[in-house]
Formats: sequence, C-alpha cells, structure tokens
Amino acid sequence: MLKSSVAALRSIVIVAGLAAGVAVAAQSPSLSMLGRLEPGQWQLRFRDGSPAQQICLKTGRELIQLRHQNSKCSRYVIEDGSDEVTVQYTCRGANYGRTSIRRETGSLAQVESQGIAGGLPFQFTAEARRTGTCR
Repeated sequence: MLKSSVAALRSIVIVAGLAAGVAVAAQSPSLSMLGRLEPGQWQLRFRDGSPAQQICLKTGRELIQLRHQNSKCSRYVIEDGSDEVTVQYTCRGANYGRTSIRRETGSLAQVESQGIAGGLPFQFTAEARRTGTCR
C-alpha cells in the first residue's frame, strides 16, 4: 500500500511539474531587449545606400515594422534573446515582414528586415543609431 501511494505521489509531482513547464512556455515573450534601447531620435543608415531615415523610438518596438509603420499587424516572436530579437508579422492586405534586431549598445543596433509591402518585396539591412531627443 505504501509503495503504491509513493508511486501515485511521484506521478502527481511529475504531472504538476510538466504542467508548470507548459504554463511557462505558453507565456508571451517580452522582447525586453528592445526596452534596453535608449528612447529618442534615431537615424537608420541603410547598407544599400538608400537615404537615411529618422525615427523617434519610445519603446524600441518601432524598429520591428519599419515598412509597415502605420499598419496593425499580428506578430510572432521567433527569437527573444538578451541582445537579439527576431519577429515575423502579418498585416492586412497580404503584407508581411520578418525583422531581426541586434543590440550592440543602448544607442546602437543593427536591423535586418524583409517581406512584402504594397505588393512588392523588400529587403534591407541598416545601422540604427541614437542621435538625440525626439523633436
């Protein structure tokens, strides 16, 4: 009787541990690395020689959808690391993108993005650097 009670207790502990692991895995990623980028005015310098772009960062998440800034898109976090995040997103009208952001310092990051915007493909890499306060 004692052996069967111990075995039952072990089973309960194992099942509870697995359930706790599933609950932790089901939580949404925080993308906390983006919050470690300093808020303010940032300049994007594109590697292909396109004109530089200015952007005001409040949370760092503005870098995710640079080609779909005013679109409401659903996001799926692929990587949520301490110094790099990758997010895939889908917007209405068959527009989508996948962006990777690598933090070098609080005021310097590397951005790579590709997808479809306005029915046309896009792909770019850029250096994002904080230049001051937002205007």
